[in-house]
This record gives sequence, structure tokens and C-alpha cells, in this order.
Amino acid sequence: MGPGPSEVHPEVLEVMSKPLVGHLDPAFIEIMDEVQELLRYAFQTANEWTIPVSGTGSAAMEAAIGNVVVPGDTVLVPGNGYFGERMAQMAERAGGDVSVIEGRWGEPIDIDTLQTAVDETDPDVVCLVHAETSTGVLQHDLAKAADIVHENGGLLIVDCVTSLGGVELRVDEWGIDVAYSGPQKCLSCPPGASPLTLNDRAMEKIEAREEPMRCWYLDLQLIADYWGSDRSYHHTAPITNVYAIREALRLVAEEGLEARWDRHEQIASSLVEQLEALGLDTYVSSEDWLPTLTTIQVPDSVDDNAVIEQLRTSAGIEIAGGLGSMAGEIWRIGCMGHSAREENISLLVDAMASSLEDQGFEPMVD
Repeated sequence: MGPGPSEVHPEVLEVMSKPLVGHLDPAFIEIMDEVQELLRYAFQTANEWTIPVSGTGSAAMEAAIGNVVVPGDTVLVPGNGYFGERMAQMAERAGGDVSVIEGRWGEPIDIDTLQTAVDETDPDVVCLVHAETSTGVLQHDLAKAADIVHENGGLLIVDCVTSLGGVELRVDEWGIDVAYSGPQKCLSCPPGASPLTLNDRAMEKIEAREEPMRCWYLDLQLIADYWGSDRSYHHTAPITNVYAIREALRLVAEEGLEARWDRHEQIASSLVEQLEALGLDTYVSSEDWLPTLTTIQVPDSVDDNAVIEQLRTSAGIEIAGGLGSMAGEIWRIGCMGHSAREENISLLVDAMASSLEDQGFEPMVD
């Protein structure tokens, strides 16, 4: 019940025990085709360049930023969370000239602030985090953000690590140029093959690069030969992880995206209501709340790490503390994928109440 990984679905675990085949075997190529089609559904896109990157979510993040940002590009990154800071670091390593969009931790980037930043910096690339895992904030108005970026001639890259398969995301309809995610969050799949999608505008910029991306392994012009129509060797894909993400995405399609989005919101709403009944306060306003990752303020009289440790050792439940400047200030509680079930919420709330009582905090239970 932390910020990831979530509980892996039993059917995903089962397919991971299947025998390996070669990464160019016709049977595996058929699975690759299915993964790409299922990813297009999950992202709500028709993008040809929709693949699982061999690596964790950070590899998909590096592939997105490192390929799209060319040396000398002006890049805008969000200043409202830990993963916006990571975007900045990757953009700088790619040779970008980075500017930060003013923002507060615990709040989404204001669209008017984004417009001002775009007007002032004339960026080639703008990065936003749809679901900020460090604060539990959902970024609103991505379609408006895309319009602002496109009117200025730039490309929009969106971090969807904690939103894909858990909250509403419509890549094509909203005009997102590049989006990436991680499988271990709302897809309830082990890390190792991470979703990435790029539209034609983004790929045209990559193909027009005068010098190759600095990382050979994540060079999308080379990877395109493997995941594109040629299916020629680039690297050995993580075969078992590709089995896993195919099954995880099949389960998403079986449930249906809209039904899945609704389930996450309903179960997470129940979590918030029950924690508030204990006398705990959410860190993020209800308007900006991210259903897949709820952040709770640590009461002044409570040791956050002691609660985390007691939940782990006494109840077998994992939650996490804050990152960066939020360390010691919040708990981060995930409600993602197969973990988003009412029985899990009940177990967590009961264990949390017991731990808080042990520290002398008086939960307000009816």
C-alpha cells in the first residue's frame, strides 16, 4: 500500500513462470504486437511508437527526455515535486537549458503560471507530471497545457507513472506528445518493461537529430528497428517482463478503463474517509487529490517512521514517508491496481489506528 510497487495480480505472476523463448522468436514477436496494441488502449492513443522500454519507469523517463531534448533546447520543468526535479536533472544531462515553472509542493502547476513561463522562455520542450508521486497531486488541464505548448511550437512530455491505468488519461484527445509510465504502479506488474508512447511530431524531431542521443541503449532510433516493423536485433528484451506486462494490460482491457478509473476513485475515497475518521488530515486539497496516491499529514506528536515500521512488522503492510523536503511531514499511501480493494483499506486503517494509539495519539473513532 505504498507508492509502488503495488501488489502484483496473481494472473500476472502465473504467466511469469512460462518458459522463455527467443527475443526474435515468431511467438514472441506476436506477443510484442499484442503488448503494443494493449498499451495504445491504456494510453488512449493511436501512436505507432508505443512500446515497453526495457527497464524501470526511470528508463522510460530517460528515453523520453534524452531522445526528445537535443543539446541547446530550452526545457521547462515543473517545480512542484520531487519528480519534476528528476526531469530537470535528465534534461540537463541531455544538454538542455532548463528553467523551472514556479510551483508549490502539494499543488498542481497553475495554467496561467505555465502560460507566463512559456511566454518568457520560448521553450522547445515542456515537461509536466500528471500524477506527482512525492505529493499525491493530480495535474489538471493537460489539454490546455498542450495547447499552450503547441501554440508556441514546443513538445509536451508528461510523466504518467502513477496515473496510467488508475486515473483518467487520454493522450491523443489531450494532445500529449510524449508520455511514459511504470508498470509497477496502477498496472500491478513487476518493474522491468515500462510504457512509453510518442506521437509523429516527437518522432520526427528525434529522427531529425544531427547527433545521436548520448545513451546507446535507450536511443529510440535504434530501438525503433526492434519494436518497429523490421523487428531487427537491438538488445535482448526482458522476456518474462514482457509476458507480465502483456497480462497486466490484458486485465486492464478486461476490466475496462472507465470502470478501472471509477474503481480507483471509489476505493481511495473510502480510504480517505476512514483515515479522516481517525483524526488524520490529508496533505492535498480534495480538488487536487490523486486517487492512486494519498498523502496524509503526520500529526505533531507522532513518529512517522515508527508507524511505518510497525505497520510493516506487525501487519505486513507497507506505506512510505515523504521524499525530499516532505520527509517526516507526510505518509504516502498507495491505492493502485490490484491493491485497490476494500479489504486492503480495512486492514490498513485498523493497523494504522492501533499504531497511532501505541504512540499516544487518540484516534477519533465512533
